[in-house]
Amino acid sequence: MFAAVAMMVAVACNPNKTQRANSGPKPKMLVLYYSQTSNTKAVAQEIATRLKIDIEEITLVEPYDTAFQATIDRCKADREKGITPEINPLKSDIADYDIIFLGYPIWFGTYAPPIATLLNKIDLSGKKVVPFCTFGSGGLESSGKDLVERLPNTEILPGYGVRAARMDAMPKEVGEFLAASHFCDGKYEKPEPFPEQHPVNADETAIFDAAVDGYPMLNAKATTVASRAITDGTEYLFTAKDMPREDKPDMPPPSEIKVYVLVEKGKTPVFTKVVR
Repeated sequence: MFAAVAMMVAVACNPNKTQRANSGPKPKMLVLYYSQTSNTKAVAQEIATRLKIDIEEITLVEPYDTAFQATIDRCKADREKGITPEINPLKSDIADYDIIFLGYPIWFGTYAPPIATLLNKIDLSGKKVVPFCTFGSGGLESSGKDLVERLPNTEILPGYGVRAARMDAMPKEVGEFLAASHFCDGKYEKPEPFPEQHPVNADETAIFDAAVDGYPMLNAKATTVASRAITDGTEYLFTAKDMPREDKPDMPPPSEIKVYVLVEKGKTPVFTKVVR
């Protein structure tokens, strides 16, 4: 439900006129996001620009340190104390909006702590929320499930996620996602479902290894795979065993994971997300 839809848009993304004609007045939409390194901000701005809708950034009373480890240490300390960071009041009146595009980076497998603070302060009952996120390896699915659990009276729609290492692909993918989700007009081609998986062969193993090579937080061995043709090449869905890491003895025990890999024509394999 929460996987970003891989589609090909043939025309520019314009607000969906057909949807408005069929469903009455145009719903009022807001892009509301927290961004630590500007990646989530870039996605938020892309969505707001394409749909021509309002946008607001969530800010902290005491911003996190710009250094990665300092931020992690503060988050861990806050989690142990059971607290979340204080955010500044929103300028937007959430009651005025029907659909909220909610953006965040993935930290500790789910939405960043400022979003937890936000959800304690605003009422999203009866509204529709479209999650979007940026991450190192994955987290759209897990954070989406957490939103469903946290907001039982809110409709959580399918969302979009992108790796920080693939921000150059983001504008095109956002256009595809918005068109596929009927937020804007555009012709697109839906890829065929993945076929049944089979044991990986030597060539497929090499593709997987090349895709994950150099990413320090992923130590996995591919076991089975399925592939499908897409407009620009081939997409693979690997099932892999998440192996223990000698440098991280406190990591969770090995588990089965799903790794999506994209091989575009003439390009090196790259993984697009991990689903744990």
